[in-house]
Amino acid sequence: MMTRADVPPLAARAVQVDASPVREILALTARPEVISFAGGLPAPELFDAAGLRAAYDAVLAERPAQVLQYSVTEGDPDLRAAIAARYTGRGLPTAAADLVVTTGSQQGLGLLATALLEPGDTVLVEDPSYLAALQCFKFAGARVVPVPGDEHGVDPEAVAELVRTERPKLLYLVPNFQNPTGRTLPAERRSALVEVAAQHGVWLVEDDPYGELRFEGEPQPWLSSYPEAADRTVLLGSFSKVLAPGMRLGWLRAPAGLLRACVVAKQAADLHTATVDQAAAARYLADNDLGAHLAKVTEAYRSRRDALVGGLAAALPAESRWNNPEGGMFVWVRLPAGYDASELLRAAVAQDVAYVPGAPFFAGPADPGALRMAFTTHTPAEIAEGLDRLARVF
Repeated sequence: MMTRADVPPLAARAVQVDASPVREILALTARPEVISFAGGLPAPELFDAAGLRAAYDAVLAERPAQVLQYSVTEGDPDLRAAIAARYTGRGLPTAAADLVVTTGSQQGLGLLATALLEPGDTVLVEDPSYLAALQCFKFAGARVVPVPGDEHGVDPEAVAELVRTERPKLLYLVPNFQNPTGRTLPAERRSALVEVAAQHGVWLVEDDPYGELRFEGEPQPWLSSYPEAADRTVLLGSFSKVLAPGMRLGWLRAPAGLLRACVVAKQAADLHTATVDQAAAARYLADNDLGAHLAKVTEAYRSRRDALVGGLAAALPAESRWNNPEGGMFVWVRLPAGYDASELLRAAVAQDVAYVPGAPFFAGPADPGALRMAFTTHTPAEIAEGLDRLARVF
């Protein structure tokens, strides 16, 4: 009788990296009666579905053989040119050759991890930081080290000290309306971080999916705009928050040597991003005023942020704290000592309301009383009802 050997085990990284608790919570709250502040989702009623359909119809009618075929790894030339022109028009001179189109900006993180990180390399991150980035770096076998900061973001002096003691390969930041905190890094800190990177040979990875969702205040300079660090700065962007996440279109702007390595990594990952989606996005940008669409979106999001921030005092325990972000999608809440946001979540779901506990976003010791609340998916009236339900929990 034949004996059967054990199946070879999974790779260690597949066992060591946990599933995203945010994705788990979204599954838990999929019932339509739940008012969810959990998901960082754009408002679907604000998608320009008619404009996007017209763009898809046009490229499929005019050149179906091209847009349904394989394409180049770097991305649709028209789309890269359009993205480059938008950056240049906003003060960051960019050529199409500086860009590679990715399957969402999340893939850009994966390509960077493949191209830059060896197992055991050190990555510095904000604390708390974007959860999927933490997963990505851990999958690459990197050692993730949190950087201390405050309500304005990472402390450049702390970064400089960690660069000297930990010898990191890169620093990962979401400078504008950060996920999960909603905070924005001031210009003087950006300049200081660029100096640290220039002096010590650190890559700066600037993830900017939310930067165009500004409600008030003045835009801050891209890290990529500082010439002293132009040879070590990467900028990730995305259409997920400004057009539609279902298109899965992002991009990566990087120096030529790193960009080439990312192209080779992408060839191994998926060959290229969907041809028809890229062509439709390029056509949409040519035929429509994205700025006007964004003005409509940001006006709606501003009113939703105001509804959430204005109602928190009545919904949360006394001595709770929260911020009032100038844009983006998230408000960061800190409950008083003794409250555990993770333990309270199931009670919240029982009241048909949800949020994301803050603990999974921390690379260092977690704050059990922290939670992230997204305000984009619901109307002000629905937000008010959700806060009423939350008050019953707290």
